[in-house]
Amino acid sequence: MQSGHLHPADVLYQGEKPFPALSACEHYAGNEKLIRKALQLQLELGPIFDITCDCEDGAPTGQEQAHAEMVASVLNDASANHFGRLGARIHDVTHPHWRQDLEIIIGHAGQRVAYIVLPKPESAVDVRTQIEALDELRRQHGIERKIPVHVLIETHGALRQVWDIASQPHVESIDFGLMDFVSGHHGAIPGDAMRSPGQFEHPLVARAKCEIAAAALGSGIVPAHNVTTELRDTDVVWQDAHRARRQFGFLRMWSIHPSQIQPIVDAMRPGFDEVSEATAILISAQNTHWGPIQHNGKLHDRASYRYYWELLQRAKVTGMALPPDALSRFFN
Repeated sequence: MQSGHLHPADVLYQGEKPFPALSACEHYAGNEKLIRKALQLQLELGPIFDITCDCEDGAPTGQEQAHAEMVASVLNDASANHFGRLGARIHDVTHPHWRQDLEIIIGHAGQRVAYIVLPKPESAVDVRTQIEALDELRRQHGIERKIPVHVLIETHGALRQVWDIASQPHVESIDFGLMDFVSGHHGAIPGDAMRSPGQFEHPLVARAKCEIAAAALGSGIVPAHNVTTELRDTDVVWQDAHRARRQFGFLRMWSIHPSQIQPIVDAMRPGFDEVSEATAILISAQNTHWGPIQHNGKLHDRASYRYYWELLQRAKVTGMALPPDALSRFFN
């Protein structure tokens, strides 16, 4: 940032919680080979996507402890986990190994884990139970940083309490678990609602997506969209991500195959014209000490500045080439 200029983060959120600047894609990997392959791709592309190590579906039955220890080891491998954007999904609150997952990951790699994902809660109480255990382990191991939490909304109970869940401590993202949600309707929702176009058009599924996005955005956190099951046709992946972003307000989407990452990022990133406009407005605002300005005949003030600052951050985390002035003023 240039000397004498006030940074937007210092003036636009006084008394408010800044909106999380998360990447547009969260890639899931279940075993060590796939985790390390994803980390290598992250090193090549840059930190334009996060990676979640899966201790839930990824852990073979009976080998939960060994799997969590492997995840902790990869988290601590600075040469592989170069950007520190590696998280972990633990078992759900009803599973006998969820506390052990947390104890191993926080005890061995609490300073390195980017976030913890909590699956299949039935209520806000379930979420609080796991967050309180996480905080207790932080205290035991002298970890001062707050470890962000992502919560999967995939049950009827969680959807009913989604606003309460979104307001829990440390939660920075709530994610839609489409497959489990559809399965939980006992055949009342047809199987084609697990893929496009049904996943966007069936009223019960569309309602769930709207509720989740509204609760997340209304609580100042990131809504993350479910996976697409298409692994080969990247155009389908792009279309799903684009529709999730433009029609439902999701700012992030899951990936389950490396080929899905770039189409998701491309579909979720802002347009070039939007980034150029955001840069011009923010520079003009910064030059006038963040008072109201006119730009192209329209009035702008701190409300619109927050919108454009968050847009610029989204562009940055998707790997877009920002104008040099934007980089020097806002991201140095």
